[in-house]
Formats: sequence, structure tokens, C-alpha cells
Amino acid sequence: MYVSVLGEQFHRARLSPAISHLDSASAGRSSNAVIGTISAHLWREAERGSYVAADDQAEEFARDTRDLASLIGHTAEEITFRESARAALRALLNGWSLPVSTTVWVAKNEFGPNLVEFERRGYAVRPLPDDLDGHIDLDALENMLQFEQPDFIHICHIGSMSGVVQPVARIVEIAHAAQVPVVVDMAQSVGHVPTVTGADIVYGTSRKWLTGPRGVGFLAVRRDSLRTVEIESSEAFLAGRLGLGVAVAELQRIGQQRVFRELAAIGRATRERLDGIGSWVVCEPVDEPSALVTLAPPPGWQDADLRAARDRLFNELGILVTAAESWRAPLAGDQGVLRISPHLDVRREDLDQLADALRIMGY
Repeated sequence: MYVSVLGEQFHRARLSPAISHLDSASAGRSSNAVIGTISAHLWREAERGSYVAADDQAEEFARDTRDLASLIGHTAEEITFRESARAALRALLNGWSLPVSTTVWVAKNEFGPNLVEFERRGYAVRPLPDDLDGHIDLDALENMLQFEQPDFIHICHIGSMSGVVQPVARIVEIAHAAQVPVVVDMAQSVGHVPTVTGADIVYGTSRKWLTGPRGVGFLAVRRDSLRTVEIESSEAFLAGRLGLGVAVAELQRIGQQRVFRELAAIGRATRERLDGIGSWVVCEPVDEPSALVTLAPPPGWQDADLRAARDRLFNELGILVTAAESWRAPLAGDQGVLRISPHLDVRREDLDQLADALRIMGY
């Protein structure tokens, strides 16, 4: 039995997996229509030439970009495409006219590789205060901005090793009152939770919760951003862009809010089923509105133990999850977690099988 009422519909649109796929935060499973669209364009390029094939699909590219823009609260003209979210961030930082001594404020769930990009450029990075669950403390942020303004605030809407959803719309409202621009990493949130936030700049990827193809990322910069950015588009995986367009259209046909509600319900069901099994402890509040769930391991476990548990789950039971090591969010501490990220087609028996396995290896 599927946990979600949309699970059967989601399942029918895809090839049946040979495993228990609980790893959408790494890469979701694309639908048959997405795969078919990508394949058809590659054949079209072979038959008619790449540039002619691109011209033939000009209307589809324009429509798909408009659809993506509506999902993230930008206009089509503000979007450019890259091969990944990280490539989009690099393009932004390389094209942004920032002061020599740039200061950026971040949440403690900030993705480790993003911090590397900031530090490589000599930015001063300041972690923001948060509550016990990891949400940014909005009152503290407002107070801090009365005395100091960073060059920008960078927020991971949902982090790589925590299902906590940052209150981005309120962060943007507070930051804009102090004339501070906000950049949002939507790699884990687009297609997962509402992403119209009013942020100046957002970027993300196709391959996770949107279940589009790998190799397509996007960057959107508001024309009325509080700080000017000049970004030129680069060579693009056009077949992949068409696949992304199909994935966005599928989300819109089902209904964005319906999908978001279902994924939040799946996250709750997953947390309730797994919390306390074999000394594993769920890290997020049970009602956190996301389907990304993380489990703190039993006392004494190290990253190597988490990797071994992940490998055992996959090799012996065919359960795909992620051993999320501390490098993914170094500001949050040095404890790795087991990350479970089911999509709409998760079955109750998948969660039961995982719970039974964790119980055995949890002591």
C-alpha cells in the first residue's frame, strides 16, 4: 500500500524500480515521459542537426522556461541554465560585482560545498542564530540587521542533511527591509515545498524532487534585485532542458500544492515509523513540512559506521538511502546522519522493511 494517495499515479508514470528507492534527495526517478522526451530530442539532433533541432523546439523551450519561472516566482527572462546547482552558484559568484571584503550570512544548515565556494573567494561567512530544530531565529536576524548589514544572505531552503524548511519568505521580508539581498539554494526544495519566496536570486537543479534529468541546473536573478548581477547563459543540455520542462508540467498537472501536502504527509509518516527504532533518532520535528528525513545514529557511531549501514541496506536488502556525512553541513556539527528521502510512490512495506533493518543494526 502506498503511503500517498498519489503514489499509484506517480508509480504508473515510471519504470518499476528494482530497489526500494528512498533517495530522492540525491536523484529522483524520472517519469517515462521525461525519458521519452529526452530520447526524442537526441534522435532529432541526430536526424536534423543540433542547431536545427533546437530551433524546431523554440516554442517548447520558451513554454518550459515560463513554467519553471512560475514555480520559483521569477520571470522567464530572468532564468539561465547550467549543468547543476553548484555550477549555477559558481556562475553567480563569478558574475556578481561584490566588494573585495564580502560578508555573507548563512544558516547553520549551509551546504558544505557552498561554503567552499565562499571561502575560495575570501568571503567572510557568518552563521545565523537558530532555534533548537535548526530554523533561523527571525527575531535575532531582525535585531542583527539593525546594527550590521552583510553584502548578501545565502539560505539553503532545505539542507543536504536536514529536512528542516527554512522560513525563506520571512527572511526575505526582514532582509529587504534592511536593503540586504537574499540568495536561495533551492536544490532540495524545488518540486518539494513552495518556492515562491520573493528572493533576489534563486538556483537549483532538475534531478532531485522535480524528478527531471541530471545535468540541468537553473539560476534566476531578479531584474529589480537589490544588487546588480550580469550572467550570460552557457552551452546547455537542451534535451535535458526539455525533460525538465516535462517534469515541471507533470507537477503542475497534479497540482503543486497537492504534491507539497502529500510529501509533507509522507515525511510525517516516515518520521513516525522510524523514530526510536534501534536507538536511531529522527532529527526533525515530526510535523516538519518536508519528506527529507534524517536519523541520528546510535551512540558511538562514526561516519564509517554510517557508510557501512548504507552499504548493507543496499547490498543485502536493496534499500537505497544516503549516509549524509558531516561535510554536508559542517556548521551544524560533526555528527553524520542517515538520510531517507522517499517520494510519492513510497510504500508502507518499504518503511517497514527499513525499520526492521535499522532495528537489527541499531544496537
